[in-house]
Amino acid sequence: MNRRSDRKPHTNRWNFAVYIGFFAGLIWGGVQMIANYFHFTSLSPGFLLEPYYKHSYLMTWRGYMLGWLAFIALSVVAALLYTMLFAKAFGPWYGIGYGVAWWAFLFLLVGPVTGMMNWIAYLDLNTVVTQACLFVVWGLFIGYSISFEFTNEREREPFATSRDEPEPT
Repeated sequence: MNRRSDRKPHTNRWNFAVYIGFFAGLIWGGVQMIANYFHFTSLSPGFLLEPYYKHSYLMTWRGYMLGWLAFIALSVVAALLYTMLFAKAFGPWYGIGYGVAWWAFLFLLVGPVTGMMNWIAYLDLNTVVTQACLFVVWGLFIGYSISFEFTNEREREPFATSRDEPEPT
């Protein structure tokens, strides 16, 4: 039997990164909306667009959807960047650190400077903790999904063989 046909075809890393980024934004942007609805965070789901739109518009259902799309776009960019820098990283820690780095970048530098949000000293503790946790799991989702695909983590998973299939000779 040809050994080459037994191998899994290589995944296109850029298509996979866009795919992971899209679903990261879809899932965790939805969590962002739920967190805002239940008042875990005072930031609107469209906080990324605060410099470009009025806050009152971002609090409408159209603003929520626009904010969700902005979070999806951010996630795709973040997944592409992670793929470029850390695709071969092992384990979940790089993804967790990546989420923390994005949170720090947005909440400590870009956000207050551009008007996306107030300085962190003026945000309530629930907002800071909720957003930090959201970005940690978002980064973990992106990082571990991409790393799992492009490292040999899959080889360490238990593999069950069927007794019905004959062994290759």
